[in-house]
Amino acid sequence: MANTKIKKNTENKEESKSKTHPLVKGPRVTEKSAIDAEKGIYTFNVAENANKNEIKKAINILYGVKPVKVAMTKIAKKPIVRRGVVSKTQAGKKAVVHLKKGDKITFV
Repeated sequence: MANTKIKKNTENKEESKSKTHPLVKGPRVTEKSAIDAEKGIYTFNVAENANKNEIKKAINILYGVKPVKVAMTKIAKKPIVRRGVVSKTQAGKKAVVHLKKGDKITFV
């Protein structure tokens, strides 16, 4: 009887977690990406070692839509100055995902 309670608790925890994938860090929220989202083009921050095919599979798993095209871009480190302290922004990689007409991704 105790074993069934443990299983139910773990199932509830898994359901409460949001959808995640190790390659897709999350959506990249900018003015440009918001405008493109209306056209069916979505932008995501992705892992440095990700490639186009892996991103296509990850988007299909996470959101249940099949991308038509994926474009990858590396984000360079940029110097910034805050209160006289010079530092650099983080580098990364982004993926621009094109969907079929009519397909949409909703972010919670």
